[in-house]
Amino acid sequence: VRTASEMSDAVERLIASGRLPVGGRLPPVRDLAAALDLSPTTVAAAYRALGRRGLVRGAGRRGTAIAASPPLPMTAATPIPAGVVDLTSGNPDPALLPALRPHLRRIADGTKAYGEPATLPALDEAARLAFRADDVPADRVIAVSGALDGVERVLLAWLRPGDRVAVEDPGFPRVFDIVAALGLVAVPIAIDAHGFQPEAFAAALATGVAACVVTPRAQNPTGAALDARRVRALRALLRDHPDVLVIEDDHAGPVAGVAAQTLVSARRERWAVVRSVAKSLGPDLRVALLAGDPATVERVEGRQRLGPGWVSNLLQRLVVDLWADPSVTTMLERATDAYGDRRDALVDSLAARGIAVRADSGLNVWVRVPDEATVVRSMLDAGYAVASGARFRIATAPAVRITTAALPERRAAAVARALEAACTPRVGLTATS
Repeated sequence: VRTASEMSDAVERLIASGRLPVGGRLPPVRDLAAALDLSPTTVAAAYRALGRRGLVRGAGRRGTAIAASPPLPMTAATPIPAGVVDLTSGNPDPALLPALRPHLRRIADGTKAYGEPATLPALDEAARLAFRADDVPADRVIAVSGALDGVERVLLAWLRPGDRVAVEDPGFPRVFDIVAALGLVAVPIAIDAHGFQPEAFAAALATGVAACVVTPRAQNPTGAALDARRVRALRALLRDHPDVLVIEDDHAGPVAGVAAQTLVSARRERWAVVRSVAKSLGPDLRVALLAGDPATVERVEGRQRLGPGWVSNLLQRLVVDLWADPSVTTMLERATDAYGDRRDALVDSLAARGIAVRADSGLNVWVRVPDEATVVRSMLDAGYAVASGARFRIATAPAVRITTAALPERRAAAVARALEAACTPRVGLTATS
């Protein structure tokens, strides 16, 4: 290699192939420059390019390390063995999603042409009414391709590489990945059952963060949800930091299990609330509605025009048709109740075995464990696949995530019993067994 671009590309290939493992260290700039007969300036530029792409991170005096989750093509997920109950996916229960075929028949005719509004007027109106009912000051709403698409576009609209972003810890891995891929610096904020812990958030604000990404309800992986008291505490902190961009990822929307709360107001300078239909209407409906302050919405919409232009009009019309159907409304209410009952059944079963967890909303339960790998293996042997917590946490303790969305209540006790056994040393499980 002779240029910074060639070097960064070569390192990316080594990371993608696994020859440079996660957490592995790159040589100091001057050492690598001498070994390759390059100038330190060239090597430093390559390292900066890798950092901007989220492939490496600075490790202080320890040098430069391969990022824990570099934004590279992921390997295929390990298949769940036959007969094992899948509690890893985070997906909604397909049986609780509306049938699309009747609605597709109704909206099949008609297409959108260039130059027409990017967001269907009927969808815009329905979304603004829903946001306003939850005290979100939605004067402008646009359609984006899912909640994470909205989060990424808002971050891109305001932040630059090196900016610091407060994120939930534990939190959703793809949010961590987006932050890293944009060259931003994740600042982990400890959470409890009501979201950001005020003391931790205050400390982060004091050291300087440009933005925060908050899940107002159905927090993944813990099920945390903002309540009125926590909202008042966090809003009070944010009032002293008017320039901080506030992004709310309301990915579960109406099936979260609790009413929406929000940290934003019309007085906030920079904010966005993204509400997806993926959990309520189906993951393949890549539609989310984004409300925000005028400048944020204009920047996101302007950048969207440069790329995809708009979210498929057919998908937008499908969402409008689904929302207008009373039978779908009834199904969403039934789904919300079912998700809550299934989640509560596991929480109660765990509590009966001395495993205290709390999940007030959403589709998942987060359980701290002594050793993730051991517990995951033991649960698999017992017939249950659960997700290791490593991808969901930055500085918090080991845990596993259990998706309860499709877990029948009658099986909750068996899952709790298996988890108790997996966490009990006397059964002979060790980190190396």
